[in-house]
Amino acid sequence: MTPSFRAALATSLLALAACRDPAHAAREFDGTTAFGYLERQLSFGFRVPGTPAHEAMAAWLDSMARARADSVVVQSWSHTTARGKLLQLHNVLARFNPSAAERVLFLAHWDTRPVSSNPSYKGDRSQPVPGANDGASGVAVLLGMADALQRSLPGAGVDLLFVDGEDYGDFDSEPNDVLIGSRYYAANQPSGPRPLYAVLFDMVGDRDLKLLPEGQSLLGAPEVVDLVWTLAREIGHGDVFIDAPGRGPTLTDDQVELQKVGIRAIDVVDFAYPTAPSNLYWHTPDDTIDKVTAHSLQVVGDVGMALVRKR
Repeated sequence: MTPSFRAALATSLLALAACRDPAHAAREFDGTTAFGYLERQLSFGFRVPGTPAHEAMAAWLDSMARARADSVVVQSWSHTTARGKLLQLHNVLARFNPSAAERVLFLAHWDTRPVSSNPSYKGDRSQPVPGANDGASGVAVLLGMADALQRSLPGAGVDLLFVDGEDYGDFDSEPNDVLIGSRYYAANQPSGPRPLYAVLFDMVGDRDLKLLPEGQSLLGAPEVVDLVWTLAREIGHGDVFIDAPGRGPTLTDDQVELQKVGIRAIDVVDFAYPTAPSNLYWHTPDDTIDKVTAHSLQVVGDVGMALVRKR
C-alpha cells in the first residue's frame, strides 16, 4: 500500500467518523434478542463441518440472512483436509444497500471446533467444543445488527459475512484446515467495490468482556483500530474497549486472510476467556452458555451499529 493510498484511506475513515450522532446507534441493537440467536445456535449442537448439526445451522443461517438482507450470496465449496476428509463448507454473505459504492464489512465464524485442544484442559481433549463464545457470540452480534439494518437501511453499504471452517484443524500443524472460509472469501470476493475496512467479531460474549487492540490488527490496519476504539469510548463503552496497544493478544485469525488481499481488517476479540494466561474455557467443552451474557453482546453490537451509522 502506497503512503498516498494509506493517507486517503485514513482521511476517508476520519470523515466516516465525523458523520451523525453515534449515540443513536446505541439504541438500535437489542442484546437480549441477540442472546436468543446465540441460544438458537447452541440448540443445533456442535456445528462441526461434516455433521448434521453443521448443515442444519447452515440452512438456518441462510434463512435468517434472506429474511433480513437486501441480497444474499452463499459460497459453497468442498475442502479436503490434510487427513483426507472431504468437507462441505458454506459462507453466507448478507448485503445491505448493495448498490452503494462505499462499503464496510463485518464478519464472524459460525463453525465450532471438533476437538478440545486447549493445553490447559485436563479432561478428554477428543470432545468437541460447544462454541457459546467461540463462534456463536460473533454470529449473534451480526444477526442483531442485521435486525437493526433491516429496520433502518444504512447510507453506506454494509456486508455481514458468516464464514465457515475457521476452527476445524490445528493452527500449527494443519494451517490449511483453519481459516478456510475467510481464505475462500478472500480468493472469491463478490463483484463491486471492496470494503473500506473489515471488522471481525470473535469471542465477544464472555461475562468479563475486555477488548484490547489485537496485534495483527495494529500491524495491518492501525487506523481502523483507532476508529473502532475511539468510537467505542465516545458512546460510553471505553470500559470494555480498552485502548491499551501492546497489551492485547496477537492472533492468527480470519482478519489475517483478508489483510493478505489488501482488505483493511481488524480482529475484535477477548482472548482472555475467562482470564489470561490459562484461557480455561477456550477450545474446551466448558465454552457453554453460562459463560456468556446479553450485556456483552449489547456492548459489541452498539459499537458495530455506531460504526454503520457514522457513515
